[in-house]
Amino acid sequence: MSDPTKVRRHAERVRELVASVLRSQVKDPRLGMITITDSRITADLREATVFYTVLGDSVAQASTAAALESAKGLLRSTVGKALGLRHAPTLSFVLDDVSDHVKHIDELLAAAQHADAEVQRIAAGAQYAGDANPYRVEADAADEPPAGLEVR
Repeated sequence: MSDPTKVRRHAERVRELVASVLRSQVKDPRLGMITITDSRITADLREATVFYTVLGDSVAQASTAAALESAKGLLRSTVGKALGLRHAPTLSFVLDDVSDHVKHIDELLAAAQHADAEVQRIAAGAQYAGDANPYRVEADAADEPPAGLEVR
């Protein structure tokens, strides 16, 4: 087992290396507007998962995934040499659908704001169901203590 800080450092280095190689060395026309968002590496430093986003529709995402799959060998050898490990980690690429999550959260927040505005509108015209102070009781003669008793 490796030290967790060492694993984290290697994961960050893998992210930087993959982004750099994709920008400078990979000339595949299928590679779209890609951003490497994160990378994670196992504790034994044998497998690395690289998360990426692609600007565009599903066709652009599919073509970028194919380009990454074909460039996997170059990326793995570059990462292995740069990290100086005995075994270069195998790379797997995962589409990070952050933008879909952001859109979903924005829709939920907009719906919540609309619902809150509706509640405020209804509450503005609300009135009490009964008396304004239902606990106020007028003192009558029946509530007074008997003549011989003292209340402390």
